[in-house]
Amino acid sequence: MTKPATDDASTGAPPRVRFAPSPTGFLHVGGGRTALYNWLLARRRGGVFVLRIEDTDLTRSNEASVRTILEGLEWLGLGWDEGPFFQARRQEEHRAAALRLAAEGKAYACFCAPETLDARRRAAEAGGGAWKYDRACGGLDPAEVERRRAAGEPAALRFRVPDGTTAWDDLVHGETAFENGVIEDLVLLRSDGSPTYNLSVVVDDVDMRISHVVRGDDHISNTPKQILIYRALGKTPPRFAHLPLILGADKKRLSKRHGAVSVTEYRDRGILPDAMVNFLALLGWSPGEGREVMSRDALIEAFSVEAVNRKGAVFDEAKLEWLNAQYINALEPEAIEAKVRPDFERAGLWSDAIAPGGARREWFLEVLGLLKARSRLLPDFARDARPFLTEEFGYRDDAIEKHIAGARGGPAAAAARLRALRAVFEGLGRFDEASAEAALRSLAEQRGEPAAQLIHPLRVALVGVAVSPSVFAVLRLIGQERALARLERLAAHADRLPVAGSGAGDPAGRPSASVDTSGSDR
Repeated sequence: MTKPATDDASTGAPPRVRFAPSPTGFLHVGGGRTALYNWLLARRRGGVFVLRIEDTDLTRSNEASVRTILEGLEWLGLGWDEGPFFQARRQEEHRAAALRLAAEGKAYACFCAPETLDARRRAAEAGGGAWKYDRACGGLDPAEVERRRAAGEPAALRFRVPDGTTAWDDLVHGETAFENGVIEDLVLLRSDGSPTYNLSVVVDDVDMRISHVVRGDDHISNTPKQILIYRALGKTPPRFAHLPLILGADKKRLSKRHGAVSVTEYRDRGILPDAMVNFLALLGWSPGEGREVMSRDALIEAFSVEAVNRKGAVFDEAKLEWLNAQYINALEPEAIEAKVRPDFERAGLWSDAIAPGGARREWFLEVLGLLKARSRLLPDFARDARPFLTEEFGYRDDAIEKHIAGARGGPAAAAARLRALRAVFEGLGRFDEASAEAALRSLAEQRGEPAAQLIHPLRVALVGVAVSPSVFAVLRLIGQERALARLERLAAHADRLPVAGSGAGDPAGRPSASVDTSGSDR
C-alpha cells in the first residue's frame, strides 16, 4: 500500500484526484462513473488518481464490499496510481486535527446527550419548524469544561461555524453558495472520540494533496462544511465538481427497482469493459460532434469536467447494449472465443473439436465471426451458435406461426416448399453461398413465388428462429448434409400442424413448436 503524501498541493501541479467509495456494498454504476471521471481528469492532464476506501462506518463497512469495489474498478480498467488507503487506519491524524481546532478556539466540547438532542429536534419538527443545534454548550466556561471532562462526562467536539457565506466556483454548477447561518455546528469527534465523515475527508484530502474533488451531487450539502474546515486548518480547499445524479427511465434516481445497478452485474450479463467505460463517460458528458463510440484514448483526449451537464442523465440500457454490440463487432473471432468459452461450456456446447488445435477450429471461428454482427451481449453467442453445434434445438413459436403455420397456403404449402428446396439443394454439386442462392432464386422463379417465401422457412429450418445472419452464409456453415436433414425435419413438423381454423392443436388453435430434436452433435 502506498504511503500518502503529506505536503500541500502546488497550484500549478498536475491534478491529484481521488475516488473514495464507502465499502458498504457493491460498486454502483454511479460510483463507477465518478471513478471514471476522476481517472479521465488525471489521465488527461498527467495527474494522479488516488483510491481511498472510506471505511469509518464500522457497523456497515466490510471486507467483502472492499473486494467487490476493487474487482469492479479492475474490470473497468481504472487503475489507481496511489492506494488503496483505508480511512479507518488514519483516525489518529483525524483526531489530532480536531484537537488542534479546539486548541485554537475553533471547536468546542458539547455535553448534550444524543437523546436530549433528539427530543429537541422532534419538538421543533412537531411545531413545523426546522432545527439545528442551538450552541447550548458553545459558551461554556473552559474551567467548567475541564471539570466535567475530569468527572468522566462524555463530550463530543463541535466545529464552531463562523458567520457569513461559504461559496465556491463549482466546475459543473458554477458559482455556488450557502449561508453559514443554515449550517449546524457540526460534530468533529463523537463522544467516544471517533472522527466524523466531514473531518476525516478534509484531513485525508489535505494529507493526500488532493487538488480536485469530483463527486456526486448528493455530496453538495457537505461541501460548505468541508470548505469551512479546510479554511479553519489554514488550507486552501480543492476545486469541487459535483456530478448530476444518474436517473432511471422514470427520471428518478437510479436504484435497484430499475434493475441491475452494480458494475459487476453488467459484466456478468455480457457487457465488455470498454463498452461500459464508453457508456458511463457519456452519462452526463458529451465530446460533441455526435461522437458516441470512443476508445479510452479518445475519451482521455476529449474529456473535460467543465463540460459535464448539470442535469441528471438517464441510464438507457438499450443504448448500453447498442454500444456493446459495436465493441463486440470490432473483436476478432479469437478474442470473442476467449470471452465466451465459459458460456459454451455451461451450455454443454464445448468440445475438443472446436478448441485451439481442434479439427473444427477454423470452422468454429468462422461461426463466431458470422454471429458477432447480430450479438449485443456475450451470452448471445452460445445461444445463437447452438444450431451450428448440435441438432438439439427447437423452433421458436413466433417463427413457426409466421413462416410455417401462417405461410401463404398454410403449413401444407410450407412443407411443399421446404421439400422442393431440399430436392434442389440435394442436386447441387458445389454447395457454397452463391450456388445455393442461385438455386433458391431459380426455384422461386419456377414456382412463381417471391424468393422470401423460400428464404424465411429455410432460415427457420436451419436455426429455428425468424432472424439470423445471412441465411446463405448460415447454410454454407451448416453444410449440405445437415441442411437437407433439417429441411425434411421442418417439413415433417409442418405436416403435423393443424390447418388454420380447424380447431386442432392446443385450445387456442395455436401450433406447438415442439419437435423431435434427436441427433448427435456434428
